[in-house]
Amino acid sequence: MGGHQQVFFAWRPFLSDPDDDLVLELAVAASASFIITHNTDDFRGSDSMGVRAITPAKALNLIRP
Repeated sequence: MGGHQQVFFAWRPFLSDPDDDLVLELAVAASASFIITHNTDDFRGSDSMGVRAITPAKALNLIRP
């Protein structure tokens, strides 16, 4: 389920791609456990902020019974 999340802190620059920093900041603010992306390499280091970057296939494996 989606919802609006206010971001109170900017962690930039943290990742190699500045556009991905926005995604990471939102994930941290929303207390998300995962960022689901095909470009997991772009989120290298996000686990130190408590957010793991995983592929869509891995996400499906986590939710399948």
